[in-house]
Amino acid sequence: MKLEIEFFYSQPLTQPTIAPLTKEHAPEQDCLMIFSDFDLTCTVVDSSAILAEIAIVTAPKSDQNQPAGQITGMSSAELRNTWGQFSTQYTEEYEQCIESILPSEKVEFNYETLYKALEQLSDFEKRANSRVIESGVLKGLNLEDIKRAGERLILQDGCINFFQKITQNRSINANVHVLSYCWCGDLIRTAFSSGGLDALSIHANEFSFAESLSTGEIVWKVQSPIDKIQSFDDILQDCSSDRKNLSVYIGDSVGDLLCLVKADIGIVVGSSSSLRRVGSKYGVSFVPLFPGMVKKQKEFAEGRSPCIWKGQSGILYTASSWDDIHAFILGL
Repeated sequence: MKLEIEFFYSQPLTQPTIAPLTKEHAPEQDCLMIFSDFDLTCTVVDSSAILAEIAIVTAPKSDQNQPAGQITGMSSAELRNTWGQFSTQYTEEYEQCIESILPSEKVEFNYETLYKALEQLSDFEKRANSRVIESGVLKGLNLEDIKRAGERLILQDGCINFFQKITQNRSINANVHVLSYCWCGDLIRTAFSSGGLDALSIHANEFSFAESLSTGEIVWKVQSPIDKIQSFDDILQDCSSDRKNLSVYIGDSVGDLLCLVKADIGIVVGSSSSLRRVGSKYGVSFVPLFPGMVKKQKEFAEGRSPCIWKGQSGILYTASSWDDIHAFILGL
């Protein structure tokens, strides 16, 4: 069966097709720009929960003296209690913020209107991050512990395979960028490096370390929807102008929404209810990837669509797994 599929797939077609994206790719003329979120797009668990668990597990017990020279931090019991409070507060205030930015009635899609709404969410994210830093809960994390957690981090099925195939295929001129709210870029780099992926460009926040121990401070680079879209725009701005650049953004949350709708092709993974609520209220349509491609191919074949991928169309495609994304972009 596999040989049959490969045989028919290799046969010349009498008409151009819209998928896979790389079928008509000419590396000397085209550049495929792949952008992806990290937390819950690539991972099974949010990275902040992993960093919190490292802090709790490695913190001294209440009755233990800390080693000489170690950055003073909270005890294990204090950390667990504080993280629990932060988590509850964040969830409650996040829901309140989402409710506050929703229009009373559904509006037509307009990028600028959506941008203005998500500025409020950006302010909330920054306030929440400031509380974490001021509390000191991130003091004393060991870089080696973070890297070990990254090596064991469970990623979504098919994620590593997709990135391996697209970065190792010499017939494809592709740049891959990961844009993430993750507090510690070392966690992301280690997670991908353990899968043999060192060619990805990571855009995330960074812990500040003193002799391999975190000081509790973070060098902020990407902590809000506005930061993400700014990084996205900057990367595309730096692209070579003598090539045809096609951008694909893969994400799962409201924080990815501006990048998703601005990319030539926005692909949603996961089932975030807040993403769909906000998107739908602001005129964004969510179309299942496979039926959406079939419809677009029919329109293209009949001459009713020029099949020019273009951002800010207000249409996002939903994928059930990374295998869907792999098939759409790279084929079987």
